[in-house]
Amino acid sequence: MAMDVQQLTAEFGENGYLVLDDFFDAELMDRLDERILCHFGDDPDFRHQEEFLDKSKTEVIPWFPQQEGVHDFDAVEHHPVLEGLTRSILGDQWERLYCMVMFSKRGTRGQAWHQDCPPEDPAVFNLNRLVYTRDISDDTGGETVIVPGSHRRGLLPAGDPTGDFPGKVVIRPRKGTLVLLHGHAWHRVLPIRGKFRFSANYRAAPHGHTPDITDVCVYRNMRYRFSTSSVIEERLLPA
Repeated sequence: MAMDVQQLTAEFGENGYLVLDDFFDAELMDRLDERILCHFGDDPDFRHQEEFLDKSKTEVIPWFPQQEGVHDFDAVEHHPVLEGLTRSILGDQWERLYCMVMFSKRGTRGQAWHQDCPPEDPAVFNLNRLVYTRDISDDTGGETVIVPGSHRRGLLPAGDPTGDFPGKVVIRPRKGTLVLLHGHAWHRVLPIRGKFRFSANYRAAPHGHTPDITDVCVYRNMRYRFSTSSVIEERLLPA
């Protein structure tokens, strides 16, 4: 696969995201798609506490296949072009974090606006490498929404968890699309209209990152720590 890695790295640095259609071949996507559907079935249970589901306006069921010894997902992890692009963005000693499949059911709210890690230090961030094994369309819902350049704007403003931002971009990935997303970028997932929606997120980080870099997620109304299943900060608009 030929691409201008330097140009893509510069584009990522400016916008905080990249969308690369037809990055992965159809046979690999079909294999992973089948594996994901086999794992979740038709109606999987939510695993987060009710407080998180209510406050975060986020209804996603996670699965960490590689941690369970499912090796079907390794082909993406070691894709040479993906590794090269990741290295260009994060540096030579970049580090893999984990692969997380995110599954949403029909009629659920998707994900509210959030940042995947706290943005106070611009040099400390994770990289989301999102893989789509089937099309995201108007019929399915679950489109990804990003505010370009927001990874350079600091803390996500407090406010309505699903309120709008000017200049947002709506992304509808296709089967085989790779989306790279900066962990400080302001982003959300729209409600699910089809039977389900899912993607696989291969997270990575620059060398020397803190081990719990993605443990705290920033929403417009709170900061949430996943390891303790607790709200660690209520974020309220000024009176």
